[in-house]
Amino acid sequence: MTDITVLITDDQPLVRMGLRALVASEPGLAVAGEASDGAEGVALAQQVHPDVVLMDIRMPGTDGLTALRTIVGDPDLAGTHVVMLTTFELDEYVFAALEAGASGFLIKDADPDDIVRAIRAAASGESLLSPTVTRTVIRTFAGARRTPTPSGRHPGLDDLTEREREVLELVAQGLNNDELAERLFISKATARTHVSHILLKLGARDRAQLVVIAYQSGLA
Repeated sequence: MTDITVLITDDQPLVRMGLRALVASEPGLAVAGEASDGAEGVALAQQVHPDVVLMDIRMPGTDGLTALRTIVGDPDLAGTHVVMLTTFELDEYVFAALEAGASGFLIKDADPDDIVRAIRAAASGESLLSPTVTRTVIRTFAGARRTPTPSGRHPGLDDLTEREREVLELVAQGLNNDELAERLFISKATARTHVSHILLKLGARDRAQLVVIAYQSGLA
């Protein structure tokens, strides 16, 4: 099995060193490179096409949000998923980054096991937010957007079945496939199938974008 390649982009050398050591020590993961700002991160991503980019959201020069938008907008990097790193649990850039296509968020001092899980999840499309970020941040920064508007409601919602809408609402609450299966009394395979169908119908890149769609449409 091919290793999951990870590009680390952060302006703090100590953070990069720690993440590099973590990734390099984990079976099945490989460091694809390091960058010290957003512009360098984008250029390196375009060169090495990593599976996952760990991207600091706040950097001098080209920040992580700008770099994220460039990576997500590059068709040659369609297979690259970006996980944002933040120092603050309540970072005002979080929801903007989710809207821009971030596959998830991690607090920089997250447990190493959580970081590894996030990398693997992002690479597989099962991208989720850090447990300390998911519900708190989404509630805080999406709260003002809870009322749906004509422009906010996704047109693809009309194509969802009743069960798929139920699954979407639970995904927006941060439930993974195992939790979906338990909550809905279905198999894990069925849960995965429902999520795959929803992603396809809504044209979403990953689960993080499903969260955005659900909140913008007033479903969560």
